[in-house]
Amino acid sequence: MARIPDMALERLKREVSVARLIEAQGLVLTSQGKDLACRCPWHEGDDTPSCIISPKTNLWHCFGCDAGGTVIDWVMRTHKVSFRHACELLAKEHPALAASVSPALPAPKLSSGKLRSAQSFSLTEGDQALLNQVINFYHETLKASPEALAYLDKRGLGSMELIERFRLGYANRTLAYRLAPKQYKVGAQMRTALQRVGILRDSGHEHFNGSIVIPLFGPADGTAARGTARPVVGAYARKLLDNLRPGTPKHLYLPGPHRGVFNREGLQAQPEIILCEALLDALTFWNAGYRNVTSCYGVHGMTDELLAALKGSGAQRILIAFDRDEAGDQAAELLAKRLMAEGLDCFRLLFPKGEDANSYALAVKPAAKAFGVVIRSAQWLGQGVKPTLTTHAVSVADERSAAPVIAQVRTDDVLPLAAALTADADGDAVSEPALPEPVVAALPSAPEPE
Repeated sequence: MARIPDMALERLKREVSVARLIEAQGLVLTSQGKDLACRCPWHEGDDTPSCIISPKTNLWHCFGCDAGGTVIDWVMRTHKVSFRHACELLAKEHPALAASVSPALPAPKLSSGKLRSAQSFSLTEGDQALLNQVINFYHETLKASPEALAYLDKRGLGSMELIERFRLGYANRTLAYRLAPKQYKVGAQMRTALQRVGILRDSGHEHFNGSIVIPLFGPADGTAARGTARPVVGAYARKLLDNLRPGTPKHLYLPGPHRGVFNREGLQAQPEIILCEALLDALTFWNAGYRNVTSCYGVHGMTDELLAALKGSGAQRILIAFDRDEAGDQAAELLAKRLMAEGLDCFRLLFPKGEDANSYALAVKPAAKAFGVVIRSAQWLGQGVKPTLTTHAVSVADERSAAPVIAQVRTDDVLPLAAALTADADGDAVSEPALPEPVVAALPSAPEPE
């Protein structure tokens, strides 16, 4: 394999910002004079950031473990790859440098065995099986991604029980590296299928790139036994970073009409259901022990499927937990009229002004008691005598005594896509990691009924 020219190496070291690369991995940089500092990811107990980054020289050094070097050294340590692979990964993120690091080469020749491996994922089961498998791939990616887990922890949603129960995932642009090369028929077919189900855009980029992914499930087949896996019919994604380019959406759904009901199983036989505006708010309630919760698709996102699920669950009362802002208040009022016309009593949960369920739970702890206060002081929107609410947080003892209901994607539906294929010195394909996509309140008073 040809040696990387010294000029190309110098360009990588000079033009690829080590500070931006470190931020892309979810580490927080703080200013220290002309330099920056972060907690070193390679040794524990670094509460006082000891890893110093110099923007002027584009070098880094940790005074705790004595690690340091250039942007190439950072990638080598982070991804545990060779010097050359680190250079190639950096070049892929910076197309202007790619030609100098890896001159155009013909498509790698795969041995018959490795080509069969690349083709081992069959499309004959259809788009539904493919979507299920992608969701499981994202799920496994999240569990191995410190930056994604850190984001969930920051939002108070880092519980592994929550992550497993709702198959939360993370799209970090590594899916494409798990496909057979597009020069091969199977690779082209796979990309076409992923575009068809909305995972890839027409440009070939991942639709949910850089986002936490929350799958939404449809009802199980009527002939299936209790606990049978439900199909993935939709998904919501939230970008990890807020400091995105102007116009970049932070909230995404799969293309097409909204489908699926969040926490469908948790709504059954519940006299009351908490209805949130956003999925992260619904996850917050569930994580605090309020398992009778679901979510709309935004303030005007009540679908016919969700309405049917609310009515079919046997619930008598809906607790509308929309954001406490002008849009949330107006939408809650309109939604209550629609739900009451369908025979459902409605209450409005009143967070402090400007707060939503997630921000409130982060500011007022413990969340279970904080939500209890909001529920007990809920505003009755109906006529006549105000019903007594019975919603409460489920205790660990209550959960252990209840039979679990598991109705998500099968755990054996792990995406059997080929590993990233690049040519090594012998012309065989080798696997390759990918660099991550750049990742990106005041204490409220107790709520009072209006």
